[in-house]
Amino acid sequence: MEYRIERDSLGEKQVPADAYYGIQTQRALENFPITGLKPFPVLVEATVLIKKAAAETNRDLGRLKPEIAEKIIAAADEVLSGKLRDQFVVDPIQAGAGTSHNMNTNEVLANRAAEMLGEPLGEYRTVHPNDHVNMAQSTNDVFPTAMRLAACLQLRRLYPVLDAMMEALSAKAKEFDDIVKSGRTHLQDAVPIRLGQEFEAYSLAVAWAKEGIEDAAKRVRILGIGGTAVGTGLNAGPEYPLKVVKYLKEYTGLDLFSNLNLVHAMQDQTPILDLSAAMRTLAVTCCRIANDFRLMSSGPMTGLDEIRMPPVQPGSSIMPGKINPSMAEMLNMACFQVMGNDLNVMMGAQAGQLDLNVMMPGMANAVLQSIQVIKNAIRVFTKFCIVGITANEARCTEYAHKSATVATALNPYIGYAKAAELVKEALVTGKTIIQLAEEKGYMTREELEKVLDLRKLTESRA
Repeated sequence: MEYRIERDSLGEKQVPADAYYGIQTQRALENFPITGLKPFPVLVEATVLIKKAAAETNRDLGRLKPEIAEKIIAAADEVLSGKLRDQFVVDPIQAGAGTSHNMNTNEVLANRAAEMLGEPLGEYRTVHPNDHVNMAQSTNDVFPTAMRLAACLQLRRLYPVLDAMMEALSAKAKEFDDIVKSGRTHLQDAVPIRLGQEFEAYSLAVAWAKEGIEDAAKRVRILGIGGTAVGTGLNAGPEYPLKVVKYLKEYTGLDLFSNLNLVHAMQDQTPILDLSAAMRTLAVTCCRIANDFRLMSSGPMTGLDEIRMPPVQPGSSIMPGKINPSMAEMLNMACFQVMGNDLNVMMGAQAGQLDLNVMMPGMANAVLQSIQVIKNAIRVFTKFCIVGITANEARCTEYAHKSATVATALNPYIGYAKAAELVKEALVTGKTIIQLAEEKGYMTREELEKVLDLRKLTESRA
């Protein structure tokens, strides 16, 4: 490999000759070979958008020569179109605050802009990573802004997936509305419920989780760009923050705001914590739904077998014909990842000290991974599981008729004590509640059939 020599305040270092990144990125590659991962593409996109907005703002304010600004903007647009993405190479787990990620971006854009002006890579005579691309900025305001902006961009891809899941569950609720089954509490028989009612409740639970995410996202849209090093705005000026945010709104179509207290924006990363917590709530909801599906589809010969999930792969390398609830198991594991990431974000948020939270790279990686993992997991779970679920109506009806807890409906007529005795006797004898109540003369057959109409038992309102 051919190299060029670059210099910084620590000395000289070899950088691959054809690399658009520079010496600070090279140091990061050597210092932080931690996860083997690259930055999330959406975090690169968000950071480059900030650099583009900064260049436009600095040009407008007369700080940056128009010809340099235009080349930085052009370089940013190239990256946003998908070019040079292989040049963003810093491990997500890196030095605190995200300096390496910020400098990786500065160097790539500076080198590409300089190349457009006819300058060799790595010389930085015309366009400098710090002096021009990073003008009026610090990692300390760029990275938290990029983290928030990336999360908002990522969430726009999550919302349609949640809507599709809710619609699929609601469609199943309508399809299964006439199927009465035994309810279960404590994993024991309970009063009847319709399968459709259960699925409609699942849809509502997802809707509530989405609402929580949207609420948390409102605070994530409040940005701290312009605070520079500690939130005082040194080297930025009073006009800079609002103009940068204005450009970011134009680029993204997001409803973004500038934090009125930029010191607060540096210190406090609870907006990301709140978003992570909302993602955890979604994960808990999805995990519970997946668990229920696994229980209801268990067996089929020796389990509940109330629903059948579509087969997506053979379930065993040794047992012929075995089919497992693979999509539900996958969703469980995706949810566990999100829950673990939330702990990561919580620890990062509380580790902020004095005028800066330096744990942002880990927090950003965790919350962006959570959004991506749950988005992809829900998408395939909806497509390959929910929409193909069928109900075993015969089994559901059988369980509903077998359940002795229908005696609960007799409480107003014969009292709790007598109803409890009927349940105990039904479990011993195998007789139905209607049979036993008629034999004991508590009510006539006609009265019992009217009171214990299973469909009506699922429609009463207390």
